[in-house]
Amino acid sequence: MSEPCETAPPGPSVHPAPARRGSRMFAPGEGPSPDPAGSHHERRIRSFQPRRSRVTAGQAEALLKLWPSWGLDIDGQRVLDLKEMFGGLPVVLEIGFGMGEATAQMAADDPDTGILAVDVHTPGQGNLLGLADRLGLSNVRVANGDAIILLREMLTPDALDGARVYFPDPWPKKRHHKRRLIQPEFLTLLATRMKPGAVLHCATDWEPYAEQMLEVLSAHPDFENTVPDGGYAPRPAFRPLTRFEGQGLDKGHVVHDLLFRRK
Repeated sequence: MSEPCETAPPGPSVHPAPARRGSRMFAPGEGPSPDPAGSHHERRIRSFQPRRSRVTAGQAEALLKLWPSWGLDIDGQRVLDLKEMFGGLPVVLEIGFGMGEATAQMAADDPDTGILAVDVHTPGQGNLLGLADRLGLSNVRVANGDAIILLREMLTPDALDGARVYFPDPWPKKRHHKRRLIQPEFLTLLATRMKPGAVLHCATDWEPYAEQMLEVLSAHPDFENTVPDGGYAPRPAFRPLTRFEGQGLDKGHVVHDLLFRRK
């Protein structure tokens, strides 16, 4: 994510042991795993960088309290029943949620939609769970790991009623463009898990990536632009304006939204 991390207010004193790279911060089943898929699936060029930065006491408490019921590791070893998980609600997949403020607000504004939120940032996972708990939300689940494995191994065809990719890592250097998430192969996989008519909503503040997104999505046979003239969409009212986005707009940055419908 291009959005910087925000620190949640400290909660009660809960101090998991400091974790080295690849080591567990929580006991199995009590929190997110550092490598949930392990060696079960082939290694590939990833579009994300796992981040196990410092977890506050409040975030750790939220993970310990809520992960067993509201969190899941993307291990690729089971198929999820989203109807059971969300009590029959339509489900939107959000890939990359930063610290979770926007996700929590969207979930609160639309309690009749479930949000399956995926990220690899442990502090953000704890922060989102804490927000959901404080707001009394029951329509958020947090998934830890690789969204590609989730889509390919753990979701059934037509399982999703929508997908959101907000401010993904732009990988600005040319040699890293292959790591960008919005690529034809990813869209082909995602399309198989989205119901016909479901909308993929992307947003980025990186102009070259916005141009690539528009080009790749416009050319993909499984998606069609919801904008009649084929360009960018106005920011929908349901996508909150984050503090990071507001700071960028104050500096003259341009944020582009793209809304494409699964054919």
